[in-house]
Amino acid sequence: MNDFLNITAYLSILLILGIIIKSKVRIFQELFIPASVIGGIIGLIIGPDFFGKYYEVIPKNWINDMRAIPGVLIIPILVSIPLGMELGRKNKVFQNTINTGGILFLVTFIQLFIGYFINFIFDKVFNIKLYKSFGAELNSAFAGGHGTAGVVARTLKELESNYWELAQGVTVTLATIGLVTGIIFGIFQIRRKFGNTLKNEILSEYKNGYIKNREKQAILGKETMLTTTVDTLAYHLAIIFSVSGLAIITLNIFKKFQIPLLSKLTIWSFGMIVMFFVWKTMIKLKLEWSVDSKVKGKITGTLTEFAIVAAVATIPLRGVISYIFPIVVTSLVGFTITWIVIDQLSKKYFKDYHLERTLAMFGTSTGVFITGLLLLRICDPKLETPVLQDYSLGFSITALLGPILIAVCIQLSFTYNYFYPMGLLIVLISLTILSLEYYNKGVER
Repeated sequence: MNDFLNITAYLSILLILGIIIKSKVRIFQELFIPASVIGGIIGLIIGPDFFGKYYEVIPKNWINDMRAIPGVLIIPILVSIPLGMELGRKNKVFQNTINTGGILFLVTFIQLFIGYFINFIFDKVFNIKLYKSFGAELNSAFAGGHGTAGVVARTLKELESNYWELAQGVTVTLATIGLVTGIIFGIFQIRRKFGNTLKNEILSEYKNGYIKNREKQAILGKETMLTTTVDTLAYHLAIIFSVSGLAIITLNIFKKFQIPLLSKLTIWSFGMIVMFFVWKTMIKLKLEWSVDSKVKGKITGTLTEFAIVAAVATIPLRGVISYIFPIVVTSLVGFTITWIVIDQLSKKYFKDYHLERTLAMFGTSTGVFITGLLLLRICDPKLETPVLQDYSLGFSITALLGPILIAVCIQLSFTYNYFYPMGLLIVLISLTILSLEYYNKGVER
C-alpha cells in the first residue's frame, strides 16, 4: 500500500511539473501538447533508460508497477462509458448525424486494416518480423489517444503475451505523433480558408490550457447527492468501481468453468455490457437523476490523465526505437489515408459546413474527441453551427464499439495471424460503404 501511495504521489508531481512547463514553454503551447504527456516525458528522462542509469531517482520496482497502471485504469475508464447515456431518446436522428457516425466507423475500420496490412508488407516484402499482433496500435493511438494504450496492453496481458509493454510503448508513440501532426495540419487547413481571421482568443485558451477569467470557467457538474449521505464524486466512483469489480469477479468465474465465448471476453468489454444493464435498470427504477454525465466525465478524465503520465513515463525505449521504421511508415500512411477518406466523404455526403465537419472528424481520428472540438471551435468559436451535435452523437457510438473491435482484432491476430483481422475488416469496410451509399440514396429519393 505504501508503494501505491508513493507511485500516485510521484505521478502527481510529474503531472504538476507538466502543467508548469506547458504554461512557461511556448513550443508545448504551440503544439498543444497535454501536460500529462509532458509530465510523462519528464518521468521517462529521469527513469532507468536515461538518468536512472547513473543515479536511481525512483526504485526500479516502481517502473513495473507504473507500466501496469494504464492497463488497470482503462477498465473503469471504458466500463463507465454506458453510464449516463441517454437511452431511448425520441429526438429525430438527422442524416448528418448518421453520416458522421458512418464515416467515423469507416475510418476506424480502415485504420485497423492499414496497421495489419503494414504488418503483412513488412513480413512478406521486407522480411522483417514484427510482433504477431502489430496492427491495432494505429487506430488505438490515432482515434483513442494516449489513454487507449491501456486497451492494447490490457488485452495482450490477458492473452498472456510477453510483448504487451512494447505494444503499449508503440501505441503511446503513435498517439503523440497523431496528436501533434493532426492539430498542426488541421490549423494549416483552417488558415488556408480563413487566413488571418482566426479567433486568437480561442487559440490562446487552448494553447495555455487554463482559463483565468472566473466568469468563463465551466462548472464541474451537478451535485446530485448531499454530503449528509455521500459525496457526489464518491457516489459516481462507487458505481464505476463496483461494476468494474463485479465484471472481474464474474469473468473469473466464466474462465474457471471455461464457459464458451464468455470466458474469452476482456474484463473491460464485459464490464461495459454489465454497466449498460446496470444503467438501464437505474432508468427503470427512475434513478437516472442521481447520475451526472459531467461528473462521470471528470472522473474518467482524471483517471485518463494518470494513465497517460504512467504510460509515457514507462515507454520501453529500446524496443520502441527498434520499431521506429514501422512506426514512421504506419504514421505516414495512416495520417494520409485518414485525411483523404474524411475529406472526400465529407464532400460527398455533407451539403453544408464541409470544412467544419471534416476537421472535427479528422481531429478525433488523429487525436481525441477534444482535438476535434478544438479544431471545430477555431472554425466556429460560438458553436453556432449544427456540427457539434452531429459530431458528438456520431462519436458516442464509435467510442462505445471501437474499443471492443480493437480487442477482437488483437485476439484474432494473436491467436492466428494478421490475415484474420484483415479479412474481418475488409467485410466491415465494404458493409459500411454500402450502408452509407444505400442510406444516402434513400434519403435523396
